[in-house]
Amino acid sequence: MRDCIMVVGSGMMGSGIGAMSALAGNRTILVDVDESHVRSGMEKAMACIDLRVGNGLNTAEEAEEAKKRMETSIDMLKAAASARMVIEAVVEQLEVKQALFAKLDEVLPVEVPICSNTSGLRITDISGTCKKPERTVTTHFWLPAHLVPLVEVVMGEKTERVVAEGVRDELKKWKKSPVLVQRDLPGQLANRVFQAIIRESVAIVASGLASAEDVDTAISCGMAMRFPEWGPLKHLDAIGLNLGLAVQEAVLPDICADRQANEYLRHMVEDGNLGAKTGKGFYDWSKLSLEEDMAKRDKFIIEAVKITSELNRSV
Repeated sequence: MRDCIMVVGSGMMGSGIGAMSALAGNRTILVDVDESHVRSGMEKAMACIDLRVGNGLNTAEEAEEAKKRMETSIDMLKAAASARMVIEAVVEQLEVKQALFAKLDEVLPVEVPICSNTSGLRITDISGTCKKPERTVTTHFWLPAHLVPLVEVVMGEKTERVVAEGVRDELKKWKKSPVLVQRDLPGQLANRVFQAIIRESVAIVASGLASAEDVDTAISCGMAMRFPEWGPLKHLDAIGLNLGLAVQEAVLPDICADRQANEYLRHMVEDGNLGAKTGKGFYDWSKLSLEEDMAKRDKFIIEAVKITSELNRSV
């Protein structure tokens, strides 16, 4: 009987994905290469569930039932025998993912979707050796997967639309906000927008217009405060497209339009200043705590999820 969601790869992303699957009422199997990996993955998944309960995103009863639904396996083919949907969350290497998809494609019935959590690779390329690529699709969960609602559901060149729509509808049941991306392009959807923001942010610092701290503050305390319920296209409609057009004509000629990474960023990397992991990047991390900042980030996400959920219920 095909009654489970199989998550292949039980690391940071796979464990969070598995937790959300189980909380949605699915029997869920975390699969990895050995017992130590799946044991660690299960511990992470349980921590994800506990965090959601501790912050009021799920009830204790929901958590108790979810934990009962979670299983582990180091035998992927055996686990696949009961899978109705598979999500791959292994290392971000094309050859590894291609080999995994080819193996799954051989053993799974055509009606079982095979999904990849890839953040940068094309599902078209990942499924390139599959005999039935029409049932393959990207499901890019955003980190942290157990908190951020967004999942980008990306159609490959041969993906059947009905498959992608079915996966999207499944993820809606997981308290996710999936979006359907209809072309398989680098960066998918959200990363294309995010990279445009990063490009201009780096250019501003490089030009001396503002410091890294002030750029981040301007974004975090300005536009980002509106984004959970007020996206940029809704903003354009609200202010009037004629005003939006006038602003673009005035501003766009002067903003960064580089087709490659900024030299300022390139020089930082060449100098060995890689960010938090080396102690220095745009910030001096010897004076900061990455763990504390990540905790603050997660707390903000949690509160935003609560507020947006309440707003959606009141509509």
